[in-house]
Amino acid sequence: MAFLKVNHLKVYYPVRGGFFRRVIDYVRAVDDVSFELEQGETYGLVGESGCGKTTTGRTIIGLIKATAGEILLEGKDLTKLSRREFYHYRKDIQMIFQDPYSSLNPRKRVLDIIAEPLRNFEKLSPQEEKRKVQYFVEKVGLHPESIYKYPHEFSGGQRQRIGIARALTLNPKLIIADEPVSALDVSVQAQVLNFMKEIQKEFQLTYLFISHDLGIIRHMCDRIGIMYRGQFVEEGTSEEIFHDPQHIYTKRLISAIPNPNPQHRQEQVKLRQEIDKEYHNSYHQYFDAEGRVYPLKRISETHSVAIP
Repeated sequence: MAFLKVNHLKVYYPVRGGFFRRVIDYVRAVDDVSFELEQGETYGLVGESGCGKTTTGRTIIGLIKATAGEILLEGKDLTKLSRREFYHYRKDIQMIFQDPYSSLNPRKRVLDIIAEPLRNFEKLSPQEEKRKVQYFVEKVGLHPESIYKYPHEFSGGQRQRIGIARALTLNPKLIIADEPVSALDVSVQAQVLNFMKEIQKEFQLTYLFISHDLGIIRHMCDRIGIMYRGQFVEEGTSEEIFHDPQHIYTKRLISAIPNPNPQHRQEQVKLRQEIDKEYHNSYHQYFDAEGRVYPLKRISETHSVAIP
């Protein structure tokens, strides 16, 4: 049985119009998405801005209500639970947010920021709470005395480490990382990503890694799902996605990865032009009359593509 299984997940937002503000249509933010995570693996959700990847992550953690579908965590459907029942599962799923500047309360010390999840789920004495917070602060590479500082006293990379420490305090089974390094400098990104890999082994974590950066996804993820307009266009292992992409949208994403070698840039530009030409000439082969993708079809044991 899969550790996390998402079945036919849908998140629709009503569009209202007219004098009586009736529902005239729906924005399909997530439209019939299904995937699975095994314990200890890193699964990547990739796509352009607005494709529904963040909405998917926020729905799994309970910040957004699902319109339809199932979210099974160790066989238990989270969408069927009441608010009180879901409360007991909140400690098993934690989230690392995209912006380390706005995700930390500027009026609270690091001690209170990291201790907040502990105070919600565990009853510890002030001394035990402090010891536990300092333990996780040291684990993310910060000085124990930094718990008395405020977020504005830290750099962007250090703030993201504080966010990671907060996510770790309850020993979660699943961490949803939503663009965790997109707001950081490139040099700091590598440090944070390598650190996330280290703690994954130490704490036996499962990651759902959300990003639009395919370079980062390639470095971090075992399996990848490519999203477009709220749907999956392709799913496979990292090796299959990068070395044998089948959907034209996946090919376009991969061709857009910057090439640091100046000698290969001209070849990359030519390749992009060819893929863009193929995209426009064979659009109907990949999308239906309404511009929606076809259902995923399995082309190997681990590789699926949205084709008619």
